[in-house]
Amino acid sequence: MPYDPAPPAVKPYIPATAQLPEMTIRALVMGVVLGMVFGASSLYLVLKVGLTVSASIPVAVIAITLFGMFKKMGGRESTILENSITQTAGSAGESLAFGLGVTMPAIMILGFDLEISRVMLVGILGGLLGILMMIPMRRTMIVDAHRELKYPEGTACAEVLKAAATDTSREAAGEVRVEGSDAARDAKRRAAIIFGGFGLGLLYKVANVSLKGWKDVANFEFGAPLKAGSAGAELSPELVGVGYIIGPRIAFTMAAGGVLSYLMLIPMIKFFGELLTVPLSPATMLIKDMSPDDIRDAYVLYIGAGAVAAGGLISLVRSLPSIWNGLKGGLAGMGKNKASTPNAGLRTDQDISFKWVAIGCLAIIAIITFATPLHMNLLGALLILVFGFLFATVSSRLTGEVGSSSNPISGMAVATLLFTCLIFLLMGWTGGRYYVTALSVGAIVCIAASNAGTTSQDLKTGFLVGSTPRLQQYAILCGAFASALILGPILLKLNDAGTVYVPAAQVAPGVTVDVTKLTETAQLQGPQAESDSKTYKVWRKTDTVGGPEGKYLVADDGKLAYLVDPGINGHYHQRPDGTEVKKYDAPKAVLMSYIIKGILDQQLPWTLVLFGVMISVVLELAGIQALAFSVGVYLPLVSTLPIAVGGAVRWVADRRNNKLPQYAKLNDEERQAAGDRSSGTLLASGYIAGGALAGIVIAITAGVMTNFDSMMAKWAEGSNPFFAGVNADLLSLIPYAAIVLLLYWVAREKAQK
Repeated sequence: MPYDPAPPAVKPYIPATAQLPEMTIRALVMGVVLGMVFGASSLYLVLKVGLTVSASIPVAVIAITLFGMFKKMGGRESTILENSITQTAGSAGESLAFGLGVTMPAIMILGFDLEISRVMLVGILGGLLGILMMIPMRRTMIVDAHRELKYPEGTACAEVLKAAATDTSREAAGEVRVEGSDAARDAKRRAAIIFGGFGLGLLYKVANVSLKGWKDVANFEFGAPLKAGSAGAELSPELVGVGYIIGPRIAFTMAAGGVLSYLMLIPMIKFFGELLTVPLSPATMLIKDMSPDDIRDAYVLYIGAGAVAAGGLISLVRSLPSIWNGLKGGLAGMGKNKASTPNAGLRTDQDISFKWVAIGCLAIIAIITFATPLHMNLLGALLILVFGFLFATVSSRLTGEVGSSSNPISGMAVATLLFTCLIFLLMGWTGGRYYVTALSVGAIVCIAASNAGTTSQDLKTGFLVGSTPRLQQYAILCGAFASALILGPILLKLNDAGTVYVPAAQVAPGVTVDVTKLTETAQLQGPQAESDSKTYKVWRKTDTVGGPEGKYLVADDGKLAYLVDPGINGHYHQRPDGTEVKKYDAPKAVLMSYIIKGILDQQLPWTLVLFGVMISVVLELAGIQALAFSVGVYLPLVSTLPIAVGGAVRWVADRRNNKLPQYAKLNDEERQAAGDRSSGTLLASGYIAGGALAGIVIAITAGVMTNFDSMMAKWAEGSNPFFAGVNADLLSLIPYAAIVLLLYWVAREKAQK
């Protein structure tokens, strides 16, 4: 599609001449706090299943509701411009969490410690860089290309804000609304739905996991002839919500990948390998002695990683025409004189000065170059500058065309890593010392591209409602900075809560090391720290001789004490006392680690990886987009099946609603947009926020309230048939079915004449 710079005749909801309260302290603080909450929940999701959902509409609805509560308590009525500022600041956390979640855990997967300073620096620098790079492109992307680039989430969010506009805002817009009108009642109803979903998701998850009310995973294993096959689902509200929002097509495709892994690949490996008398590399034990999870960890994960890598690259290649058009469109407006624009000087056309944007970008590049935790060099900083500008432009363009959910941010990160690692390889920079440098380049670019897309959505919302762009840009800078400060500690706490310290006698018996050569020390973290507070030396094992590679804690006499199995991408799901531990698969972070290690050290089982590549190639040849399927191959089926349940609810609800009179004259695209703004989407968003926040709270308190957790587990195993016993898996489906049916009931709409 050719680039058309002709400015459209767009009248914002609030005229440029109107002066309403906008960037107030309460609006900014509320947005920053909501950004932290949704950033935390998004980080939890991206570690579990490798994706997030847009936070714009939920943040807008919550802001409208909270401001309404303040008014009832005697406070001043909010304006639509204040709500826009809150929504803008609040949306930064989600995009930042995605960038961090798909990159930073790879450092730990590669064998390095996830230092808090490194995580915070990457988050802050990447977030701010993406926003600053988007500012000079606002007129080109948002104003000039208004008819071409729709920015679906940003447009939908503007409609939500306008529907709930207060009397003050409507008067400024030239409208009059009587309290108690249909629009006012609809705003209150939508707010009640999302808050109800949030509360229900929170209570459900706490009762399920903390109070051991019922099993949180229902799993069913098969015998012959499908030996080692299994099917199960994590009975969590947030995954159902994710499935509802992303829709049935992607949800079912992801589940199909899980079915391939658990009902074909794992049983097939068991069938062909059961009679082997020696271990089959890369595993170190006999296949006949391996559980389904062991087979997945040893073989299927590499197949899934190859499929994801190929699917991501194919998706990126498919997007090349749009990427090229996006880059041309972004560059076309860079040199335009501000004074030549028709609206120059108006409040609605004011950006942060380009001078400060340039100074900010140069300062960020300087910090990147010299910041010790990043292990960066000048070449790495220059690569960040080049790839950052390229993919920030591309991300903004693609977000405008296909929306945030379909924007291939992780594909851009993969491309950045591939090019960076190949350049390092050509220069002879191989080995572990360059892992962190290469990954830091990819992480900052990934976060910058993600935040550039989110900033574009927010500026589109502001363009439609009549916000001041300069104030929106300040707001999202504040939101990104604040979210970056807390996401690092949350990431580390989630990892610590799921870390298992495996006694070395079980995995590496008889291995000793020379402690005089070890300088790093560490103590146990999380629940196991209560029973062992000693300080140990740290040894990083890089081979599989005598035991698995990884991080070990070593006693003063040189004997290995523990293998440290991390909460993110770890393999041991049970502590020595028998407590079950939830791990975070972080599929896209694993992909990043495989790319780095595979190129710089050439240490991947390439045969298995190529099997995965061929799965994606076959799907693409059959006309099926492979990326969502490939992610399903990598993830455990217990994570993708509940997403499919949410997608099925969306499919049934949409089929019913599409038969109503108000949908009769809509085309497929308009029906999709209506479904994205429906009551079901609001309840699903509440499920996600409530369930994810509960998961974070549970992870944090697990290290503090270990006695309570053990007491509840002991009670449940002895007295609760929903948690233990022969029918526990089936009984656990009852409360789960209740939240699923409620989602369908709320998603149904009434017929309108």
